[in-house]
Amino acid sequence: MRRRDQRLILIAAAGAILVLAISLTFFGLRDSVTYFVAPSDLAEKAAPGRMLRLGGLVVEGTVTPRGDDGVIAFDVTDGATVVRVHYDGLLPDLFREGQGVVAEGRWSPGEPFKADRVLARHDETYMPREVAEAIKNRGEWKGESP
Repeated sequence: MRRRDQRLILIAAAGAILVLAISLTFFGLRDSVTYFVAPSDLAEKAAPGRMLRLGGLVVEGTVTPRGDDGVIAFDVTDGATVVRVHYDGLLPDLFREGQGVVAEGRWSPGEPFKADRVLARHDETYMPREVAEAIKNRGEWKGESP
Protein backbone atom coordinates (compact mmCIF):
# COMPACT_ATOMS: atom_id res chain seq x y z
CA MET A 1 0.00 0.00 0.00
CA ARG A 2 1.31 3.39 -0.92
CA ARG A 3 1.92 6.17 1.57
CA ARG A 4 -0.78 8.30 -0.07
CA ASP A 5 -3.39 5.55 0.37
CA GLN A 6 -2.45 5.15 4.01
CA ARG A 7 -2.97 8.89 4.61
CA LEU A 8 -6.40 8.80 2.93
CA ILE A 9 -7.47 5.85 5.08
CA LEU A 10 -6.23 7.63 8.21
CA ILE A 11 -8.08 10.86 7.27
CA ALA A 12 -11.29 8.93 6.51
CA ALA A 13 -11.10 7.06 9.83
CA ALA A 14 -10.49 10.30 11.77
CA GLY A 15 -13.44 11.94 9.97
CA ALA A 16 -15.72 9.02 10.82
CA ILE A 17 -14.68 9.14 14.49
CA LEU A 18 -15.26 12.90 14.57
CA VAL A 19 -18.75 12.55 13.07
CA LEU A 20 -19.57 9.79 15.57
CA ALA A 21 -18.36 11.93 18.51
CA ILE A 22 -20.39 14.96 17.39
CA SER A 23 -23.50 12.80 16.86
CA LEU A 24 -23.23 11.26 20.33
CA THR A 25 -22.74 14.71 21.90
CA PHE A 26 -25.85 16.17 20.26
CA PHE A 27 -27.88 13.04 21.05
CA GLY A 28 -26.86 13.28 24.71
CA LEU A 29 -27.65 16.99 24.96
CA ARG A 30 -31.01 16.69 23.21
CA ASP A 31 -32.97 15.96 26.40
CA SER A 32 -31.16 18.50 28.57
CA VAL A 33 -32.04 21.52 26.41
CA THR A 34 -34.98 23.58 27.67
CA TYR A 35 -36.56 26.01 25.20
CA PHE A 36 -38.34 29.22 26.17
CA VAL A 37 -41.79 29.94 24.69
CA ALA A 38 -44.38 32.65 25.17
CA PRO A 39 -48.03 31.59 25.57
CA SER A 40 -48.77 32.69 21.98
CA ASP A 41 -46.04 30.41 20.64
CA LEU A 42 -46.84 27.37 22.75
CA ALA A 43 -49.09 25.53 20.28
CA GLU A 44 -47.03 26.24 17.17
CA LYS A 45 -43.43 26.04 18.41
CA ALA A 46 -43.51 23.59 21.32
CA ALA A 47 -43.23 19.85 20.88
CA PRO A 48 -45.73 18.10 23.18
CA GLY A 49 -44.14 16.37 26.16
CA ARG A 50 -40.78 18.19 25.90
CA MET A 51 -39.35 20.25 28.72
CA LEU A 52 -39.92 23.99 28.17
CA ARG A 53 -40.04 27.31 29.92
CA LEU A 54 -43.28 29.25 29.62
CA GLY A 55 -42.99 32.95 30.42
CA GLY A 56 -45.48 35.75 30.80
CA LEU A 57 -47.60 37.64 33.30
CA VAL A 58 -49.85 35.99 35.88
CA VAL A 59 -53.43 36.96 35.00
CA GLU A 60 -55.28 38.89 37.73
CA GLY A 61 -57.90 36.83 39.59
CA THR A 62 -56.87 33.44 38.22
CA VAL A 63 -54.75 32.04 41.06
CA THR A 64 -56.75 29.26 42.69
CA PRO A 65 -55.95 27.95 46.16
CA ARG A 66 -54.51 24.48 46.55
CA GLY A 67 -57.06 21.74 46.11
CA ASP A 68 -57.14 18.35 47.81
CA ASP A 69 -54.42 17.18 45.42
CA GLY A 70 -52.11 20.03 46.50
CA VAL A 71 -52.00 21.61 43.04
CA ILE A 72 -52.20 25.37 42.65
CA ALA A 73 -53.47 26.68 39.31
CA PHE A 74 -53.05 30.04 37.62
CA ASP A 75 -53.14 31.57 34.14
CA VAL A 76 -50.14 33.04 32.31
CA THR A 77 -50.49 35.47 29.42
CA ASP A 78 -48.34 37.45 27.03
CA GLY A 79 -51.26 39.73 26.23
CA ALA A 80 -52.50 37.67 23.28
CA THR A 81 -52.97 34.12 24.60
CA VAL A 82 -53.74 32.73 28.05
CA VAL A 83 -52.36 29.36 29.20
CA ARG A 84 -53.50 27.51 32.35
CA VAL A 85 -50.62 26.32 34.56
CA HIS A 86 -50.79 23.64 37.27
CA TYR A 87 -48.02 23.54 39.86
CA ASP A 88 -47.50 21.25 42.83
CA GLY A 89 -44.91 22.88 45.04
CA LEU A 90 -44.02 26.00 46.96
CA LEU A 91 -44.42 29.23 45.04
CA PRO A 92 -41.66 31.84 45.25
CA ASP A 93 -42.15 34.80 47.63
CA LEU A 94 -42.29 37.24 44.69
CA PHE A 95 -45.09 35.32 42.97
CA ARG A 96 -48.28 37.40 42.65
CA GLU A 97 -50.93 38.30 40.15
CA GLY A 98 -49.96 40.80 37.48
CA GLN A 99 -46.24 40.04 37.81
CA GLY A 100 -43.82 38.22 35.53
CA VAL A 101 -43.37 34.49 35.91
CA VAL A 102 -41.45 31.70 34.20
CA ALA A 103 -42.83 28.19 34.63
CA GLU A 104 -40.62 25.25 33.70
CA GLY A 105 -42.35 22.00 32.85
CA ARG A 106 -44.15 20.01 30.17
CA TRP A 107 -47.19 20.68 27.99
CA SER A 108 -49.52 18.53 25.92
CA PRO A 109 -52.27 19.88 23.63
CA GLY A 110 -55.65 20.18 25.34
CA GLU A 111 -54.13 20.02 28.82
CA PRO A 112 -52.83 22.65 31.24
CA PHE A 113 -49.11 23.33 31.36
CA LYS A 114 -47.69 21.12 34.14
CA ALA A 115 -44.93 23.08 35.86
CA ASP A 116 -42.13 21.41 37.79
CA ARG A 117 -40.63 24.74 38.82
CA VAL A 118 -41.89 28.33 38.97
CA LEU A 119 -39.62 31.37 38.91
CA ALA A 120 -41.12 34.77 39.75
CA ARG A 121 -39.84 38.19 38.80
CA HIS A 122 -40.85 41.42 40.49
CA ASP A 123 -41.49 43.36 37.27
CA GLU A 124 -41.16 43.27 33.50
CA THR A 125 -37.52 44.42 33.67
CA TYR A 126 -36.32 40.84 34.18
CA MET A 127 -38.75 39.22 31.80
CA PRO A 128 -37.46 37.23 28.81
CA ARG A 129 -37.10 39.43 25.74
CA GLU A 130 -39.74 37.60 23.67
CA VAL A 131 -42.47 38.09 26.28
CA ALA A 132 -41.47 41.70 26.95
CA GLU A 133 -41.65 42.50 23.24
CA ALA A 134 -45.08 40.86 22.90
CA ILE A 135 -46.43 42.87 25.85
CA LYS A 136 -44.87 46.08 24.54
CA ASN A 137 -46.37 45.53 21.07
CA ARG A 138 -49.84 45.21 22.64
CA GLY A 139 -49.35 48.52 24.49
CA GLU A 140 -49.47 46.99 27.98
CA TRP A 141 -45.79 47.56 28.88
CA LYS A 142 -45.31 49.18 32.31
CA GLY A 143 -41.53 49.33 32.49
CA GLU A 144 -38.75 51.03 30.58
CA SER A 145 -37.76 49.81 27.13
CA PRO A 146 -36.40 46.24 27.17
